[in-house]
Amino acid sequence: MRGLEPLRRALRVVDWFEARGVYVPGEDSHPVSPWRDFGWLIASWLITVGLFVVFFAMAA
Repeated sequence: MRGLEPLRRALRVVDWFEARGVYVPGEDSHPVSPWRDFGWLIASWLITVGLFVVFFAMAA
């Protein structure tokens, strides 16, 4: 099951973002926190940029 290692690492990054706080729908009395409110989006963006860099590094 060596192929699942990148997926585990990605999920670990997402869990790290969620551990910093999770947005609760209906809780509008708190200020916007990018780490809490957009953790999944930030993690997926970082993973996508990393894959993009790796792709072009291998193509060169």
